Amino acid sequence: MFSLIKLIDPVLKQTLTISVFAILIVSLVAGCSSPPTRGTTGSRPSMAAGPTNYSSPIASFSAVSWQALPGWQDDDLSQAWPAWLKSCEALRKRNSELNWRQVCSQVTNISARDSQAIRRYFESNFQAYEIRNSAGSETGLVTGYYEPVMNGSQTRTSLYSVPLYAYPNAWRQTRPNPGPSRAELISSGILKGSEIAWVQDPVAAAFMQIQGSGKIRLQDGRVLRLGYAGTNEQPFKSFAQWLLDKKEITRSEATMQGISQWAKRNPDRVNEMLNANPRFVFFKELPGNVSTDLGPTGALNVPLTAERSIAIDLQAMPLGAPVFLSTTKPLSEQVLQKLVMAQDTGKAIVGGVRADYYWGSGDSAGEMAGRMKQNGKMWVLLPR
Repeated sequence: MFSLIKLIDPVLKQTLTISVFAILIVSLVAGCSSPPTRGTTGSRPSMAAGPTNYSSPIASFSAVSWQALPGWQDDDLSQAWPAWLKSCEALRKRNSELNWRQVCSQVTNISARDSQAIRRYFESNFQAYEIRNSAGSETGLVTGYYEPVMNGSQTRTSLYSVPLYAYPNAWRQTRPNPGPSRAELISSGILKGSEIAWVQDPVAAAFMQIQGSGKIRLQDGRVLRLGYAGTNEQPFKSFAQWLLDKKEITRSEATMQGISQWAKRNPDRVNEMLNANPRFVFFKELPGNVSTDLGPTGALNVPLTAERSIAIDLQAMPLGAPVFLSTTKPLSEQVLQKLVMAQDTGKAIVGGVRADYYWGSGDSAGEMAGRMKQNGKMWVLLPR
């Protein structure tokens, strides 16, 4: 996720039970509401309203009618249904003041291909609440993230010479807090023997660290899926901001794509740039029986679904909840109005009206995620 926001204070998808995923590139430069009564209001709801059995220290909730959700009738909810089923898998196991088990028990009665039946299911079993932040605004920031995919090897070769590391064995008993910085780790030899895979591009490897997960396509056709395993407990400092401060790039170039282009023009200074960020992320190999079509595992401990999962601030809303999102696509006025699931979190995802939109895996998803920094509105759907 490589917007200006994310490169400067990222969402580490800590599937991270992260979440990126996790955790993340994706921030370049960047009391509780009183309980309401049930029912609906018009498109201009009262700020005093809020769910009777859920409250947030950083957001307020106002019950609204389904007609108040722009694009609700136009969304193909059959595309959101698989993501909701994944949320239900986790929510059924959780003790909560919200009635997740009852609403999830009814999903077996719904045809996954019938968008209208799915719409009736949500309208019958959920109440929509407009979310406002602590300042009273219903508008907030929507950024994007993705899962990197790159070619690589499990052994070092002349082509693949940039290592990705597992968590050091020496730290498993006594974890330093903080540990050595990135520059110190690379030069110390502590990481020798912890290599988990090798890739070609050091900048792409750094972006994968910020995302917190990724896939490595091996030469024999297999796909190695890596997930977040921990950090050196150093603070994140944006190498994008480092480039801006040194006037090496302009703000319009402070994206994943712009930074990659700078690195190609300045190969001898890449390590200098990367060492501006002392944080270092370690990976673990995920089980081989995980489908390569599934997204990385988010904070809810279920695989993320491309364009139907978001990361949210846990202080704002419950993990796993359905959320209706209204924003625009990157660098355009084209509306993006969809039912999505709050299945992930991230350290840079802070605020009552704040979302990180998961675009999927690979370069095309990275292109969209890297440019996404939009205004948006959110409605959380809570069980009646």
